[in-house]
Amino acid sequence: MKHDLQHILQSVGFNPKEAALYLSGLALGSAPASEYARRAQMNRVTAYTVLEDLVQRGLFTVVKKRRAKWYAPVAPEYLSLEARKHAETLEQVLPELRSLQSAEDRKPNVRFFQGWEGVRHVYEHTLTARTELLNFANSAIVRANWPDYDQEYVAQRVKRGIHLRGIAPNDAAGKRVRGLDRQSLREIRLVPAREFNFNNEINIYDSCVAIISFGKGPQDVFGVIIESREVAETQRQIFEMAWRYAARA
Repeated sequence: MKHDLQHILQSVGFNPKEAALYLSGLALGSAPASEYARRAQMNRVTAYTVLEDLVQRGLFTVVKKRRAKWYAPVAPEYLSLEARKHAETLEQVLPELRSLQSAEDRKPNVRFFQGWEGVRHVYEHTLTARTELLNFANSAIVRANWPDYDQEYVAQRVKRGIHLRGIAPNDAAGKRVRGLDRQSLREIRLVPAREFNFNNEINIYDSCVAIISFGKGPQDVFGVIIESREVAETQRQIFEMAWRYAARA
């Protein structure tokens, strides 16, 4: 669970060391840099330097006590408030930012991959994600086509610290996969299998949308990677809409 929290903090602007110190601070309260370093398993000088930077950014407070500086993190509610402010500000300037893009930059780059080896390449590309993965997938179909999917792909994704949020049909395979969410660095929501028994897999990450089609047999398998900020952002919004529905399903 702590690893998941650290990943979430990184998604709102913390680097790994900052996230580790913030989580340590929530448990420690007010404490000197040496205590933070011990708790976060970090070099004391490094911890001091990072804490001072966090103070400058208004994410930590500091007071002099017993001839030393004692640090304390701001409340988590403050982080949430600041994240919403940044999101609202960015939303207001999106039209202006888009206007700065050249026509060439907005043009999507589409790559097509045929056969199972090509599809493996598509999966490998998702492991370059710097953002979380947003995923539509049929848990049973994926594992039927790739029996070692969990040992090979999921294990690599977890090793690289890439968090996944996914939507899958509510069947036996979907329930079994969701039961392993915590150890697999993901959160799965299930939707009625009769209505949404989708066969293709879609992954949304960075400025990319990766689509994998398993078809009716090995000869029909193919994958597509679309690199376009605008396309990826639209797909993110569609995913978020489906995610809210899945919470009620």
